[in-house]
Amino acid sequence: MDTKLTLKLDKKIIERAKIYASEKNVSLSKLIENMLFRITDSKSFKSEITPLVESLSGILPDIVLDKEDYTDYLDKKYQ
Repeated sequence: MDTKLTLKLDKKIIERAKIYASEKNVSLSKLIENMLFRITDSKSFKSEITPLVESLSGILPDIVLDKEDYTDYLDKKYQ
């Protein structure tokens, strides 16, 4: 069931959104509906890995130090 919604938005943003929607061959209402669906969809609430973070994956070694090992490391480093 569709329901009317009134929003107050910056005029420049509305104009840019209209151009974008036109380029995608969708109405502005459908564009906003899809956006709201996407950000409220339970699957979308999971944080997504950004391309930058993904590109950094694997740079650090998979070494896990427990507290005692880390303390020993610091003792050796600063003595």
